[in-house]
Amino acid sequence: MGYQFIEWDQGWDYIQKGITKLKRIVQGLPEPQFNSEEYMRLYTTIYNMCSQKHPHNYSRQLYDKYRETFEEYITSTVLPSVIEKHGECMLQEFVKCWENHKIMIRWLSRFFSFLDDYYIAQNHASHPGLNEVGLNCFRNMVYQKVNANVRFSVLVLIGKEREGEQIDRALLKNVIDIFVEIGMGHMDAYENDFEGYMLIDTRDYYSHKASRWIWEDTYTNYMLKAEECLRRERDRVSQYLHPSSEKKLVENVKHWLVVVNVTQLIEKKHSESGCSAWLTVDNVEELSRKFIANVILEQEVPAQGSTLVQQAEDAAMQE
Repeated sequence: MGYQFIEWDQGWDYIQKGITKLKRIVQGLPEPQFNSEEYMRLYTTIYNMCSQKHPHNYSRQLYDKYRETFEEYITSTVLPSVIEKHGECMLQEFVKCWENHKIMIRWLSRFFSFLDDYYIAQNHASHPGLNEVGLNCFRNMVYQKVNANVRFSVLVLIGKEREGEQIDRALLKNVIDIFVEIGMGHMDAYENDFEGYMLIDTRDYYSHKASRWIWEDTYTNYMLKAEECLRRERDRVSQYLHPSSEKKLVENVKHWLVVVNVTQLIEKKHSESGCSAWLTVDNVEELSRKFIANVILEQEVPAQGSTLVQQAEDAAMQE
């Protein structure tokens, strides 16, 4: 298809038909895929409209229409489909809409790629690239409105899993990945909109558990439960949380299960074993780091507690 002069109404009408076809494909409606000829005609139409001389160069108008296409689609279709659902169904819809949105960005940015290569390249300071424009639309119009409800539903599922229920871990990973991806290379959305709340939820959960276990369980049973909790939280990181959360989560669990209750654990250990209370509050940092069981559960406490403390410190120095 060679160069030909294109009026705005004529060109935009043709482009809109292609966009409508793309929306139907993304929504899973009966619509054949784009063939190479259709793709080239759309690309060439936009190329020609951006290459014409002023006042018929429509680069700026097409750039604005690219953004408006996402805004209109989100307002009419995407946002209503997410906010009308709740709980796990809402999470599934949120993931589906995010995946569809990325497909829309991928295809539309191909059709409009001449804008990226020339118009945006010349106006980069004031005009974000096509990919960034598409992501910003979803972040500002969908994510900002629903992320609190999404976070609440995710934390409910994590709470259920902590209580022994089976949950859809793959769904959780897909949702949590959106908190990471929406940051476009930065972790602020994940950390501020999800991780911080997750750590507070973790604190509340284990603080409540510890307050019961410290009175109900023997020292040994308490520590076995604590170690199992730590193992499960590490498993959660490996399955659906971001790796950067592991250290914070582990320290959180250690603190609320061990450090906060160390005085009572010392007393419980002493009363159950009848040996010298060699553990002191000064050992808290070491106990927290080694999670106490590595120091005392599988070892005999010698008559002189100071000897074992020194052995534990020596072992730690050699790690």
